[in-house]
Amino acid sequence: MSLREIKPGNRGYLYVNSHPTGCRAVVDRMWEQAPEPAGDRPGPVALVIGSSAGYGLAATLVGLRAHRMRGLGIAFEAAETERRTAGAGWYRTARTAELAAGAGVDFTFLNGDAFSDAVKDEAVGRLAARFGKVDLLIYSIAAPRRTDPLTGEVHHSVIKPLGTDYRAKTLVFEEGVPRVGELHLQPADEAERDATVQVMGGADWQMWIDALQSKGLLADGFRTVALSYVGSDITAPIYRAGTIGAAKQHLEDTARAINTRLKGTGHAHTVVAGAAVTQASTAIPSIALYTGILHRVTGDRWQGTVDQAADLWRRLTGDAELGLDDRDRIRLDGWEMDPEVQAAVRATWDRVDSDTIAAGADTRWFREEVGRLYGWEVPGVDYGVAAETTVPWPAEVRPTTSASAPSARVNAVSGGAA
Repeated sequence: MSLREIKPGNRGYLYVNSHPTGCRAVVDRMWEQAPEPAGDRPGPVALVIGSSAGYGLAATLVGLRAHRMRGLGIAFEAAETERRTAGAGWYRTARTAELAAGAGVDFTFLNGDAFSDAVKDEAVGRLAARFGKVDLLIYSIAAPRRTDPLTGEVHHSVIKPLGTDYRAKTLVFEEGVPRVGELHLQPADEAERDATVQVMGGADWQMWIDALQSKGLLADGFRTVALSYVGSDITAPIYRAGTIGAAKQHLEDTARAINTRLKGTGHAHTVVAGAAVTQASTAIPSIALYTGILHRVTGDRWQGTVDQAADLWRRLTGDAELGLDDRDRIRLDGWEMDPEVQAAVRATWDRVDSDTIAAGADTRWFREEVGRLYGWEVPGVDYGVAAETTVPWPAEVRPTTSASAPSARVNAVSGGAA
Protein backbone atom coordinates (compact mmCIF):
# COMPACT_ATOMS: atom_id res chain seq x y z
CA MET A 1 0.00 0.00 0.00
CA SER A 2 1.25 3.46 -0.85
CA LEU A 3 -1.20 6.26 -0.11
CA ARG A 4 -0.05 9.61 -1.46
CA GLU A 5 -1.37 13.10 -1.78
CA ILE A 6 -0.48 13.77 -5.39
CA LYS A 7 0.14 17.01 -7.23
CA PRO A 8 0.06 17.19 -11.04
CA GLY A 9 3.53 18.68 -11.41
CA ASN A 10 2.80 19.66 -14.98
CA ARG A 11 4.93 21.68 -17.37
CA GLY A 12 2.60 22.93 -20.08
CA TYR A 13 0.87 19.91 -21.58
CA LEU A 14 3.23 17.41 -19.91
CA TYR A 15 2.31 16.03 -16.49
CA VAL A 16 4.97 14.30 -14.41
CA ASN A 17 2.42 12.64 -12.10
CA SER A 18 -0.72 10.72 -12.94
CA HIS A 19 -3.70 10.30 -10.64
CA PRO A 20 -4.75 6.64 -10.31
CA THR A 21 -8.31 7.40 -9.17
CA GLY A 22 -8.77 9.85 -12.03
CA CYS A 23 -7.34 7.41 -14.57
CA ARG A 24 -9.71 4.75 -13.31
CA ALA A 25 -12.67 7.13 -13.64
CA VAL A 26 -11.63 8.04 -17.20
CA VAL A 27 -11.59 4.38 -18.23
CA ASP A 28 -14.95 3.78 -16.53
CA ARG A 29 -16.46 6.66 -18.49
CA MET A 30 -15.04 5.35 -21.78
CA TRP A 31 -16.38 1.87 -20.97
CA GLU A 32 -19.86 3.27 -20.43
CA GLN A 33 -19.62 5.19 -23.71
CA ALA A 34 -18.84 2.00 -25.62
CA PRO A 35 -21.78 0.18 -27.23
CA GLU A 36 -23.58 -2.50 -25.26
CA PRO A 37 -22.55 -6.09 -26.09
CA ALA A 38 -24.70 -7.76 -28.73
CA GLY A 39 -24.39 -11.17 -27.09
CA ASP A 40 -22.13 -13.38 -24.99
CA ARG A 41 -20.45 -15.30 -27.82
CA PRO A 42 -16.63 -14.94 -27.71
CA GLY A 43 -15.34 -12.41 -30.21
CA PRO A 44 -12.28 -12.35 -32.44
CA VAL A 45 -8.78 -12.99 -31.19
CA ALA A 46 -7.01 -9.65 -31.40
CA LEU A 47 -3.60 -8.16 -30.74
CA VAL A 48 -3.69 -4.45 -29.88
CA ILE A 49 -0.30 -2.75 -29.99
CA GLY A 50 -0.54 0.52 -28.09
CA SER A 51 -3.52 -0.44 -25.93
CA SER A 52 -3.05 2.02 -23.05
CA ALA A 53 -3.70 5.43 -24.63
CA GLY A 54 -5.46 7.34 -27.38
CA TYR A 55 -7.19 5.41 -30.13
CA GLY A 56 -5.53 2.17 -29.06
CA LEU A 57 -7.16 2.39 -25.64
CA ALA A 58 -10.52 3.31 -27.15
CA ALA A 59 -10.35 0.42 -29.64
CA THR A 60 -9.45 -1.94 -26.81
CA LEU A 61 -12.35 -0.88 -24.59
CA VAL A 62 -14.90 -1.00 -27.43
CA GLY A 63 -13.54 -4.35 -28.58
CA LEU A 64 -13.79 -5.80 -25.07
CA ARG A 65 -17.22 -4.48 -24.15
CA ALA A 66 -19.12 -4.49 -27.43
CA HIS A 67 -17.45 -7.40 -29.23
CA ARG A 68 -16.02 -9.60 -26.45
CA MET A 69 -12.60 -9.44 -28.07
CA ARG A 70 -10.07 -11.93 -26.72
CA GLY A 71 -6.31 -11.72 -26.92
CA LEU A 72 -3.48 -9.44 -25.90
CA GLY A 73 -2.82 -5.73 -25.46
CA ILE A 74 0.69 -4.30 -25.45
CA ALA A 75 1.78 -1.02 -23.88
CA PHE A 76 5.03 0.49 -22.63
CA GLU A 77 4.35 2.19 -19.31
CA ALA A 78 6.53 3.42 -16.46
CA ALA A 79 6.09 1.84 -13.04
CA GLU A 80 5.82 3.84 -9.83
CA THR A 81 9.01 5.21 -8.28
CA GLU A 82 9.75 6.91 -4.96
CA ARG A 83 9.44 10.31 -6.63
CA ARG A 84 6.68 9.78 -9.17
CA THR A 85 3.51 7.84 -9.70
CA ALA A 86 3.22 5.19 -12.37
CA GLY A 87 2.38 6.37 -15.87
CA ALA A 88 -1.25 7.14 -16.67
CA GLY A 89 -1.36 4.23 -19.09
CA TRP A 90 -0.30 1.88 -16.30
CA TYR A 91 -3.33 2.84 -14.23
CA ARG A 92 -5.63 2.81 -17.26
CA THR A 93 -4.46 -0.68 -18.18
CA ALA A 94 -5.05 -1.97 -14.66
CA ARG A 95 -8.64 -0.75 -14.75
CA THR A 96 -9.20 -2.04 -18.28
CA ALA A 97 -8.10 -5.49 -17.16
CA GLU A 98 -10.56 -5.38 -14.23
CA LEU A 99 -13.43 -4.45 -16.54
CA ALA A 100 -12.52 -7.18 -19.02
CA ALA A 101 -12.38 -9.81 -16.28
CA GLY A 102 -15.68 -8.60 -14.84
CA ALA A 103 -17.27 -8.97 -18.27
CA GLY A 104 -15.91 -12.53 -18.56
CA VAL A 105 -13.59 -11.67 -21.45
CA ASP A 106 -10.23 -13.42 -21.79
CA PHE A 107 -7.79 -10.60 -22.52
CA THR A 108 -4.30 -10.08 -21.08
CA PHE A 109 -1.73 -7.30 -21.13
CA LEU A 110 2.01 -7.14 -21.70
CA ASN A 111 4.16 -4.19 -20.62
CA GLY A 112 7.23 -3.69 -22.80
CA ASP A 113 8.83 -2.04 -25.81
CA ALA A 114 6.78 -3.22 -28.79
CA PHE A 115 9.67 -2.29 -31.10
CA SER A 116 11.89 -4.98 -29.56
CA ASP A 117 12.32 -8.58 -30.68
CA ALA A 118 11.98 -9.76 -27.07
CA VAL A 119 8.45 -8.35 -26.72
CA LYS A 120 7.46 -9.74 -30.13
CA ASP A 121 8.70 -13.17 -29.12
CA GLU A 122 6.86 -13.07 -25.78
CA ALA A 123 3.65 -11.80 -27.35
CA VAL A 124 3.67 -14.41 -30.10
CA GLY A 125 4.35 -17.12 -27.53
CA ARG A 126 1.48 -16.01 -25.31
CA LEU A 127 -0.94 -15.83 -28.21
CA ALA A 128 0.05 -19.24 -29.54
CA ALA A 129 -0.28 -20.90 -26.14
CA ARG A 130 -3.53 -19.29 -25.05
CA PHE A 131 -5.55 -18.29 -28.11
CA GLY A 132 -4.13 -19.77 -31.29
CA LYS A 133 -4.50 -17.88 -34.53
CA VAL A 134 -5.08 -14.12 -34.57
CA ASP A 135 -8.01 -12.56 -36.42
CA LEU A 136 -7.15 -8.89 -35.98
CA LEU A 137 -4.10 -6.75 -35.27
CA ILE A 138 -4.64 -3.09 -34.34
CA TYR A 139 -1.47 -1.02 -34.51
CA SER A 140 -1.61 2.31 -32.66
CA ILE A 141 1.84 3.46 -31.55
CA ALA A 142 3.12 7.02 -31.19
CA ALA A 143 6.66 7.09 -29.82
CA PRO A 144 9.54 9.59 -29.67
CA ARG A 145 12.23 7.02 -30.54
CA ARG A 146 12.79 3.48 -31.75
CA THR A 147 15.73 1.12 -31.55
CA ASP A 148 16.01 -0.83 -34.78
CA PRO A 149 16.23 -4.49 -33.67
CA LEU A 150 18.20 -5.37 -36.81
CA THR A 151 20.94 -2.74 -36.50
CA GLY A 152 20.73 -1.54 -32.89
CA GLU A 153 20.56 2.05 -34.11
CA VAL A 154 18.37 4.40 -32.06
CA HIS A 155 16.19 6.67 -34.20
CA HIS A 156 14.63 9.83 -32.79
CA SER A 157 11.51 11.34 -34.36
CA VAL A 158 11.11 15.09 -34.87
CA ILE A 159 8.07 17.22 -35.59
CA LYS A 160 9.21 19.64 -38.26
CA PRO A 161 8.15 20.93 -41.68
CA LEU A 162 9.85 19.77 -44.84
CA GLY A 163 11.36 22.09 -47.42
CA THR A 164 10.42 25.47 -45.93
CA ASP A 165 10.11 27.19 -42.56
CA TYR A 166 6.84 26.86 -40.68
CA ARG A 167 5.25 29.94 -39.16
CA ALA A 168 1.83 29.65 -37.59
CA LYS A 169 -0.40 30.49 -34.67
CA THR A 170 -0.26 28.34 -31.57
CA LEU A 171 -2.18 28.06 -28.31
CA VAL A 172 -0.24 28.86 -25.14
CA PHE A 173 -1.28 29.29 -21.53
CA GLU A 174 0.31 31.90 -19.30
CA GLU A 175 -0.60 31.29 -15.66
CA GLY A 176 -3.68 29.44 -16.88
CA VAL A 177 -4.79 32.22 -19.23
CA PRO A 178 -4.99 31.21 -22.91
CA ARG A 179 -3.45 33.36 -25.60
CA VAL A 180 -2.46 33.03 -29.23
CA GLY A 181 1.28 32.87 -29.76
CA GLU A 182 3.46 32.67 -32.83
CA LEU A 183 5.45 29.60 -33.78
CA HIS A 184 8.51 29.39 -36.04
CA LEU A 185 10.18 26.10 -36.95
CA GLN A 186 13.08 25.42 -39.28
CA PRO A 187 12.65 22.58 -41.80
CA ALA A 188 13.99 19.12 -41.03
CA ASP A 189 17.04 17.81 -42.80
CA GLU A 190 17.09 14.49 -44.61
CA ALA A 191 18.49 12.59 -41.63
CA GLU A 192 15.70 13.89 -39.35
CA ARG A 193 13.07 13.00 -41.92
CA ASP A 194 14.44 9.48 -42.32
CA ALA A 195 14.67 8.97 -38.55
CA THR A 196 11.04 10.02 -38.11
CA VAL A 197 9.99 7.54 -40.78
CA GLN A 198 11.93 4.82 -38.96
CA VAL A 199 10.07 5.59 -35.71
CA MET A 200 6.56 6.39 -36.91
CA GLY A 201 6.37 4.66 -40.28
CA GLY A 202 5.41 1.09 -41.06
CA ALA A 203 8.66 -0.81 -40.46
CA ASP A 204 7.64 -2.13 -37.05
CA TRP A 205 4.08 -2.87 -38.18
CA GLN A 206 5.52 -5.07 -40.95
CA MET A 207 7.77 -6.83 -38.42
CA TRP A 208 4.76 -7.72 -36.28
CA ILE A 209 2.98 -9.25 -39.27
CA ASP A 210 6.14 -11.21 -40.13
CA ALA A 211 6.44 -12.45 -36.52
CA LEU A 212 2.88 -13.76 -36.48
CA GLN A 213 3.06 -15.19 -39.98
CA SER A 214 6.32 -17.03 -39.29
CA LYS A 215 4.58 -18.95 -36.48
CA GLY A 216 1.47 -19.69 -38.51
CA LEU A 217 -0.69 -17.44 -36.32
CA LEU A 218 -2.57 -15.49 -39.00
CA ALA A 219 -6.15 -16.71 -39.21
CA ASP A 220 -7.87 -17.11 -42.53
CA GLY A 221 -9.39 -13.71 -43.23
CA PHE A 222 -6.89 -11.96 -40.96
CA ARG A 223 -7.19 -8.20 -40.93
CA THR A 224 -4.81 -5.55 -39.65
CA VAL A 225 -5.23 -1.80 -39.32
CA ALA A 226 -2.81 0.98 -38.37
CA LEU A 227 -4.14 4.25 -36.97
CA SER A 228 -3.23 7.41 -38.85
CA TYR A 229 -4.36 11.00 -39.40
CA VAL A 230 -4.58 13.43 -42.32
CA GLY A 231 -6.20 16.55 -40.95
CA SER A 232 -6.90 19.99 -42.32
CA ASP A 233 -4.92 22.07 -44.79
CA ILE A 234 -4.46 24.45 -41.83
CA THR A 235 -2.15 22.00 -40.08
CA ALA A 236 -0.82 20.30 -43.22
CA PRO A 237 2.57 22.11 -43.30
CA ILE A 238 3.50 20.74 -39.88
CA TYR A 239 1.61 17.46 -40.15
CA ARG A 240 0.80 15.80 -43.46
CA ALA A 241 3.43 17.76 -45.42
CA GLY A 242 6.01 17.52 -42.63
CA THR A 243 8.14 14.79 -41.12
CA ILE A 244 5.12 13.09 -39.58
CA GLY A 245 3.41 13.07 -42.96
CA ALA A 246 6.43 11.33 -44.47
CA ALA A 247 6.08 8.66 -41.81
CA LYS A 248 2.34 8.33 -42.44
CA GLN A 249 3.00 7.92 -46.16
CA HIS A 250 5.41 5.11 -45.31
CA LEU A 251 2.67 3.56 -43.16
CA GLU A 252 0.32 3.59 -46.16
CA ASP A 253 3.01 2.09 -48.40
CA THR A 254 3.51 -0.61 -45.78
CA ALA A 255 -0.19 -1.50 -45.90
CA ARG A 256 0.19 -2.22 -49.60
CA ALA A 257 3.31 -4.30 -48.92
CA ILE A 258 1.49 -6.32 -46.27
CA ASN A 259 -1.38 -6.97 -48.67
CA THR A 260 1.10 -8.28 -51.22
CA ARG A 261 2.59 -10.56 -48.56
CA LEU A 262 -0.82 -11.85 -47.45
CA LYS A 263 -1.77 -12.82 -51.04
CA GLY A 264 -5.49 -12.49 -50.51
CA THR A 265 -5.66 -14.44 -47.24
CA GLY A 266 -6.17 -11.20 -45.31
CA HIS A 267 -6.04 -7.47 -45.69
CA ALA A 268 -4.25 -4.42 -44.26
CA HIS A 269 -5.55 -0.85 -44.11
CA THR A 270 -4.47 2.39 -42.58
CA VAL A 271 -7.27 4.13 -40.69
CA VAL A 272 -7.59 7.90 -40.97
CA ALA A 273 -9.06 8.97 -37.64
CA GLY A 274 -10.41 12.40 -36.82
CA ALA A 275 -8.82 14.94 -34.51
CA ALA A 276 -8.57 14.10 -30.83
CA VAL A 277 -6.85 15.27 -27.67
CA THR A 278 -4.25 12.59 -26.97
CA GLN A 279 -0.84 12.50 -25.36
CA ALA A 280 0.65 12.25 -28.84
CA SER A 281 -1.34 15.08 -30.44
CA THR A 282 -0.50 17.60 -27.70
CA ALA A 283 3.14 17.45 -28.82
CA ILE A 284 2.32 18.71 -32.32
CA PRO A 285 2.62 22.49 -32.77
CA SER A 286 -0.61 24.33 -33.73
CA ILE A 287 -2.77 21.24 -33.18
CA ALA A 288 -3.99 22.53 -29.81
CA LEU A 289 -5.38 25.74 -31.26
CA TYR A 290 -6.83 23.94 -34.27
CA THR A 291 -8.51 21.31 -32.08
CA GLY A 292 -9.96 23.94 -29.74
CA ILE A 293 -11.49 25.77 -32.70
CA LEU A 294 -12.74 22.52 -34.26
CA HIS A 295 -14.46 21.53 -31.02
CA ARG A 296 -16.18 24.91 -30.81
CA VAL A 297 -17.36 24.62 -34.43
CA THR A 298 -18.59 21.02 -34.27
CA GLY A 299 -20.25 21.14 -30.83
CA ASP A 300 -22.48 18.08 -30.46
CA ARG A 301 -21.12 16.70 -33.74
CA TRP A 302 -17.67 16.20 -32.17
CA GLN A 303 -16.63 12.55 -32.17
CA GLY A 304 -14.33 11.39 -29.40
CA THR A 305 -12.01 8.41 -29.54
CA VAL A 306 -14.66 5.98 -28.28
CA ASP A 307 -17.15 7.18 -30.92
CA GLN A 308 -14.60 6.64 -33.65
CA ALA A 309 -13.42 3.30 -32.26
CA ALA A 310 -17.02 2.07 -32.23
CA ASP A 311 -17.36 3.20 -35.85
CA LEU A 312 -14.16 1.35 -36.78
CA TRP A 313 -15.30 -1.86 -35.11
CA ARG A 314 -18.63 -1.72 -36.96
CA ARG A 315 -16.73 -1.55 -40.22
CA LEU A 316 -14.29 -4.31 -39.34
CA THR A 317 -17.08 -6.69 -38.31
CA GLY A 318 -19.13 -6.00 -41.44
CA ASP A 319 -21.93 -4.10 -39.69
CA ALA A 320 -21.11 -1.03 -41.82
CA GLU A 321 -19.33 -0.26 -45.07
CA LEU A 322 -15.57 0.00 -44.79
CA GLY A 323 -15.67 3.54 -46.18
CA LEU A 324 -12.44 3.38 -48.18
CA ASP A 325 -11.02 6.38 -50.00
CA ASP A 326 -9.09 6.30 -53.28
CA ARG A 327 -5.93 5.28 -51.39
CA ASP A 328 -7.56 2.25 -49.78
CA ARG A 329 -7.69 3.98 -46.38
CA ILE A 330 -10.59 3.59 -43.94
CA ARG A 331 -11.87 7.10 -43.27
CA LEU A 332 -13.33 7.92 -39.85
CA ASP A 333 -12.81 11.67 -40.20
CA GLY A 334 -15.80 12.67 -42.31
CA TRP A 335 -17.25 14.69 -39.43
CA GLU A 336 -14.04 16.73 -39.23
CA MET A 337 -13.35 17.12 -42.93
CA ASP A 338 -16.91 18.17 -43.83
CA PRO A 339 -16.42 21.22 -46.12
CA GLU A 340 -18.74 23.42 -44.04
CA VAL A 341 -16.89 22.48 -40.84
CA GLN A 342 -13.51 23.20 -42.39
CA ALA A 343 -14.69 26.52 -43.82
CA ALA A 344 -15.89 27.60 -40.37
CA VAL A 345 -12.65 26.48 -38.73
CA ARG A 346 -10.61 28.33 -41.35
CA ALA A 347 -12.60 31.53 -40.88
CA THR A 348 -12.00 31.45 -37.12
CA TRP A 349 -8.35 30.48 -37.50
CA ASP A 350 -7.64 33.44 -39.78
CA ARG A 351 -9.06 36.03 -37.39
CA VAL A 352 -8.46 34.56 -33.94
CA ASP A 353 -6.02 36.34 -31.62
CA SER A 354 -5.47 36.63 -27.89
CA ASP A 355 -8.36 39.07 -27.56
CA THR A 356 -10.89 36.86 -29.36
CA ILE A 357 -9.71 33.39 -28.41
CA ALA A 358 -12.35 32.91 -25.70
CA ALA A 359 -15.10 33.20 -28.30
CA GLY A 360 -13.29 31.35 -31.08
CA ALA A 361 -11.89 28.25 -29.39
CA ASP A 362 -12.84 25.89 -26.57
CA THR A 363 -9.59 26.48 -24.71
CA ARG A 364 -10.88 25.52 -21.28
CA TRP A 365 -12.24 22.24 -22.66
CA PHE A 366 -8.90 21.54 -24.34
CA ARG A 367 -6.88 22.20 -21.21
CA GLU A 368 -9.19 19.99 -19.13
CA GLU A 369 -8.99 17.22 -21.73
CA VAL A 370 -5.20 17.33 -21.51
CA GLY A 371 -5.42 17.00 -17.74
CA ARG A 372 -7.76 14.03 -18.04
CA LEU A 373 -5.13 12.21 -20.11
CA TYR A 374 -3.24 11.92 -16.83
CA GLY A 375 -6.25 11.44 -14.54
CA TRP A 376 -6.65 15.11 -13.58
CA GLU A 377 -9.63 17.39 -14.11
CA VAL A 378 -12.02 14.43 -13.87
CA PRO A 379 -15.44 15.36 -12.47
CA GLY A 380 -16.30 13.58 -9.22
CA VAL A 381 -12.72 12.86 -8.17
CA ASP A 382 -11.61 14.34 -4.86
CA TYR A 383 -8.00 15.35 -5.43
CA GLY A 384 -7.59 16.40 -1.81
CA VAL A 385 -7.76 12.79 -0.64
CA ALA A 386 -4.66 10.59 -0.59
CA ALA A 387 -4.75 8.02 -3.39
CA GLU A 388 -3.40 4.49 -3.60
CA THR A 389 -0.60 4.78 -6.16
CA THR A 390 0.85 1.27 -5.89
CA VAL A 391 -1.26 -0.62 -8.43
CA PRO A 392 0.06 -3.92 -9.82
CA TRP A 393 0.27 -4.61 -13.53
CA PRO A 394 -2.56 -6.99 -14.48
CA ALA A 395 -1.79 -10.64 -13.86
CA GLU A 396 -2.64 -13.30 -16.42
CA VAL A 397 -5.87 -14.58 -14.90
CA ARG A 398 -8.46 -16.38 -16.97
CA PRO A 399 -12.04 -15.10 -16.56
CA THR A 400 -14.58 -17.21 -14.76
CA THR A 401 -16.89 -17.20 -17.80
CA SER A 402 -16.06 -19.89 -20.33
CA ALA A 403 -14.60 -18.66 -23.61
CA SER A 404 -14.21 -22.03 -25.29
CA ALA A 405 -16.82 -21.50 -27.99
CA PRO A 406 -15.70 -20.75 -31.57
CA SER A 407 -14.72 -17.15 -32.14
CA ALA A 408 -16.65 -14.63 -34.17
CA ARG A 409 -14.19 -13.86 -36.96
CA VAL A 410 -13.64 -10.33 -38.13
CA ASN A 411 -15.17 -9.79 -41.57
CA ALA A 412 -12.40 -10.13 -44.14
CA VAL A 413 -13.77 -8.34 -47.19
CA SER A 414 -11.30 -6.04 -48.91
CA GLY A 415 -13.62 -3.98 -51.05
CA GLY A 416 -15.49 -0.76 -50.29
CA ALA A 417 -18.39 -2.41 -48.49
CA ALA A 418 -18.71 -5.18 -46.00
